[in-house]
Amino acid sequence: MKVQFLTGIERIEMGTLPKPTIKAPNEVLLRVKAVGVCGSDVHYYETGRIGSQVVEFPFIVGHECAGVVEEVGSGVRRVRPGDEVAVDPLLTCGRCDQCRMGRLNTCRNQKFLGCPGQIAGCLCEYIVLPEACCFPTEGRITLEQAVLCEPLAIGIYAVQQAHLSPTARIAILGTGPIGLSVLEAAKAVGIERIYATDKLSERMEAARRAGAIWVGNPLFQDVTAEILKHEPLGLDAVFECAGQQQTLDQGVDVLAPGGKMMLIGIPREERVSFIPDRMRRKELTLINVRRQNHCTQKAIDWVAEGKVNVDFMLTHRFTFEQTPSAFELAAQYRDGVIKAIIEI
Repeated sequence: MKVQFLTGIERIEMGTLPKPTIKAPNEVLLRVKAVGVCGSDVHYYETGRIGSQVVEFPFIVGHECAGVVEEVGSGVRRVRPGDEVAVDPLLTCGRCDQCRMGRLNTCRNQKFLGCPGQIAGCLCEYIVLPEACCFPTEGRITLEQAVLCEPLAIGIYAVQQAHLSPTARIAILGTGPIGLSVLEAAKAVGIERIYATDKLSERMEAARRAGAIWVGNPLFQDVTAEILKHEPLGLDAVFECAGQQQTLDQGVDVLAPGGKMMLIGIPREERVSFIPDRMRRKELTLINVRRQNHCTQKAIDWVAEGKVNVDFMLTHRFTFEQTPSAFELAAQYRDGVIKAIIEI
């Protein structure tokens, strides 16, 4: 089968590998049809690492995908050949203390598609996954929407973990696909007072069209002062989706006493910092959001029911052969890209 290998910093090359085969009763052979380019994939492309996870070249990245079932193991019951499926890229052990508590996203023995040291990604023609990773769409959504259900599930999970009422006042700092997914999820549960920031005008406009009541650009204005001008008592929650020191500081400043900082963005730096005096006096809560947990089916249902919109996030399509161009575009934020999808 054809494969796109990350062979070095900012270098992707086409190669081949044997087509994988089913080896266990619970496995599914999936023909990959579409792959989304995620910010974490771009981290590996540009730097070869995220924190302690370091790429050993060549490596296959990619974890946002959807496809068609080609073959199933003898124990598979949820899907059958020909089914279109959305993929949850997390493989869990089902045995550890975290899995037994229902915390699959913190499984101690987890493997995640396209994560160095764990399992190769989905930028290839075929992959074999456990049945638990495959969610049949039953023709209710398109394959492209199925790809976007992966970041949407993270947005749904983040809003869920914040435990907010519909009257909550929130900010989303960074409106790439994850930030926009948070925005859609927040609207879906009735939250209306949503403030958003980004450095890219196209993403600011996307947030505005999606329903943010105010959108600002930290390159050209004091977004903290502007948000507090609208909400002088501060906000109930901030969803930090940029992974930058600047947005962490802004989040602390705009939160009201007792507010929650939802940490979703992945910093490229090994360490970030906070000013304890500001946080302690407000008694702020920091909540780390690790991917998502039990939200993939909800993402599919919400898209199918029209409760959320993900279509506007898809701005660019590429063929499998154009994968290097897709990564270059996403890495450089060119041409107003929000989400690029590679069609296989």
